[in-house]
Amino acid sequence: MLRVGLLGCGRIGQVHARSIGQIGTARVSAVADAFAEPAQLLAAQTGAQVMDSHALIESQEVDAIVIGTPTDTHYDLIHAAARAGKAIFCEKPVDMSADRIRDCIAVVEAAGVPFMTAFNRRFDPNFANVQARIAAGEIGAVEIVTIQSRDPSPPPVSYIKSSGGLFRDMMIHDLDMARFLLGEEPVNIYAVGSSLIDPEIGRAGDVDTAAVTLTTASGKICQISNSRRATYGYDQRIEVHGSKGMLRAENVLENSVEIATEAGFRKAPAQHFFLERYEAAYRAEMQYFLRGLLENTPFSPGITDGLRAQLLADAATQSLQQGVAISVA
Repeated sequence: MLRVGLLGCGRIGQVHARSIGQIGTARVSAVADAFAEPAQLLAAQTGAQVMDSHALIESQEVDAIVIGTPTDTHYDLIHAAARAGKAIFCEKPVDMSADRIRDCIAVVEAAGVPFMTAFNRRFDPNFANVQARIAAGEIGAVEIVTIQSRDPSPPPVSYIKSSGGLFRDMMIHDLDMARFLLGEEPVNIYAVGSSLIDPEIGRAGDVDTAAVTLTTASGKICQISNSRRATYGYDQRIEVHGSKGMLRAENVLENSVEIATEAGFRKAPAQHFFLERYEAAYRAEMQYFLRGLLENTPFSPGITDGLRAQLLADAATQSLQQGVAISVA
């Protein structure tokens, strides 16, 4: 049985611990957190040992490391885990700096350890189904991908100030999804953005409403729109138009019941929180990671996918600031 060390016992760490607990081939053997209480609570739930991060990484009782700590800690933890010879599962973004991600790639490759970047949306059952059917040729050659991603409400401005901006924090998921669905690397990106929801977000130097257009070398197009506000719930939709047809994945609703009266037809609202919306995706990505370790197969998305998504987010930020399209070839 694989023994997993969990770095970070907050919200996402608890999600990963729950997923691991539902998979019969692994268990959480050790946990570490900057704060004692969440580590002790999670240890009590999983039967794991509480350690500091250094001891956990070096422990002979840990086969693989799950990094669910704040982004600014990833760099040092990745270096330490790679040098300790541990397989690594790391939350996005790998780092806010593309150059620092390149440093991480170098140490991971030098150590020869498995590494997976946790772009969980690739493992959403509906989105994964769309990509599999594209690959099977059901809609022919992809021509236009449309991605809509809107949060129910914006995070606190204190979070915005340290988030790296909407493109690096929120849209980075959609930029990775664009690569996943296009099947080609974007070579050009153009971004627009506004602060329409909360003027404090604008004063913090960020936007809360944004759109980008990505173009590949062959001319495929992807349009992404993001908003920090959706009054009707967590809005997550994709559409892929191809030469033979179209595939679409709609929102996941709180239930599938529809009522019809003289006033018309009415459905349930969209699920309201990302942990609820992507619960199945979080479980599937962890299952994929653990199965890959047992079967010794390479991971996709890997650490290079983390770099490519970060480069697109950086280019989107640059495009917004300069008001021009940016080449990312």
